[in-house]
Amino acid sequence: MTAQMIRVADVHELEAKQRMLVRVDGKQIALFGTDSGVFACNNRCPHEGYPLIEGSLADDCVLTCNWHNWKFDLNDGGNLTGGDHLRCYPVELRDGGIWLDLADAPAEQRIETALRNLHESFPRHEYDRMARELARLQQAGGDPLDAVRAAFAWTYDQFEYGATHAQGAAADWLGLRTLYADDPAHDLVPVLEVIGHIAWDTRREPRFPFAEGMEDFATDAFVTSVEQEDEDRAVRMLRGGLAAGLGFADFEPALTRAALAHYQDFGHSLIYVLKTGQLLQHLGPQSAEPLLLSLTRALINARREDLIPEFRHYGTALAAWTGSGREVISDGALQRPSVKRALDLVVSASGDIPALYDALLGAAAWQLLHFDLSVQSQTDNTVAQNINWLDFTHAITFANAVRHQCSRFPDLWPQGLLQMACFLGRNGPFVDAALDDQAWRVDDIPQFLDATRRSLFDHGQFEFIVSCHLVKLSCAVADEIDAAPDAPWRDDLAAALNRFLNSPLKRKHTLRTAKQSLSFVAKDG
Repeated sequence: MTAQMIRVADVHELEAKQRMLVRVDGKQIALFGTDSGVFACNNRCPHEGYPLIEGSLADDCVLTCNWHNWKFDLNDGGNLTGGDHLRCYPVELRDGGIWLDLADAPAEQRIETALRNLHESFPRHEYDRMARELARLQQAGGDPLDAVRAAFAWTYDQFEYGATHAQGAAADWLGLRTLYADDPAHDLVPVLEVIGHIAWDTRREPRFPFAEGMEDFATDAFVTSVEQEDEDRAVRMLRGGLAAGLGFADFEPALTRAALAHYQDFGHSLIYVLKTGQLLQHLGPQSAEPLLLSLTRALINARREDLIPEFRHYGTALAAWTGSGREVISDGALQRPSVKRALDLVVSASGDIPALYDALLGAAAWQLLHFDLSVQSQTDNTVAQNINWLDFTHAITFANAVRHQCSRFPDLWPQGLLQMACFLGRNGPFVDAALDDQAWRVDDIPQFLDATRRSLFDHGQFEFIVSCHLVKLSCAVADEIDAAPDAPWRDDLAAALNRFLNSPLKRKHTLRTAKQSLSFVAKDG
């Protein structure tokens, strides 16, 4: 770093005032005269920008911002209460003047510092600090995606049960960045949301190490290891495949098979496979190991919904699939079926996969459009009836994943379509068929989808689990309509998204939780 010494004030002037503010090249710099010497720092507190010249200075050269009590050591700018560091400037006194070195550190050093400080913000989830450190990285000419790559590398083994929505929504956020980042703020928002979600899901979590060592990767053996919940072997094969130069496309058949091996994890498994592949298209192969390890752990820990009574007919239906069923599913037949009825209908129409997919997605769109809002307000229902909007959105995002993954691996269409039917059977009892949906109809669907995706940059949702569902559903709906702009379900799907975005989402059920807990304890202790 080349020194850039500039005379900013006279020594005698500071001696008379003890503190003073100077302005140089657009910077506000606070000068402090102390028994230990002259100190210079940015005047704007790095927390919220309040003037440090108004702060309190202790004898030990600790400067306190009186707005929020942030404290800084003027010897090095260290933050004594946690949070951003304060930039201080080297000072020289000569010829009766105060000279400051205002030269910036080399760009590479500033980028490295911003990434290090970004990582410091994770344990306390300092969202505003994350934004500032990303802005500093951006200002230094760094690639914001390096921050995302680093964030997954820092945390991938802190996800106890593997990939979460933080990984699932990241691909959609970065896709929105590609489409709409036409200024620095819109460039920063998607990266900030991805990193904020990663930090939230791993805050103060310990490490859950993955197995070391390597084995040759083999698709069948990998799927078997996932089926047997043998994480160590699956991880060793994954590591071996990466060491041999395999990429996501080589692992994708096995990952997709494992995700669709059962009706499991409420569709998350397949969604995460799709989104991990899309995420790696943004981040590159250098992020393959942390993302694939996390995804593998999620597949191994997936819940088996096809083992519970409600979905036990799934296995029977899959065994009965012939691919030659000639029945045509009538309009409305899949809107409110039982799980068994939905599965049987799908088997009977198995000979026309495109038509079957349209029927299933159309029914899922209709159900989302007609979700009975009163259901999420109930307080006297059973645990099995704890249903809300997000249960319905998953039928759409899962369908989107089915179309992508089963189009790549057509032998998996039976699993994908039958599992879509499971969603319909589960959600059917919780719709309001009499709902007047005209208020939610969209006249200009392309304009609506464009405006919806743009609005996500200022979504206003505190919970990452909510904002990520807004992003995932909006992107899935847009992707489905882009792929089939003349599909019969197009209008219902757009209207359903419109209603979801403009309807209440109850996130905390205090009374219901209390009643269900009292009932459980009264009966079972």
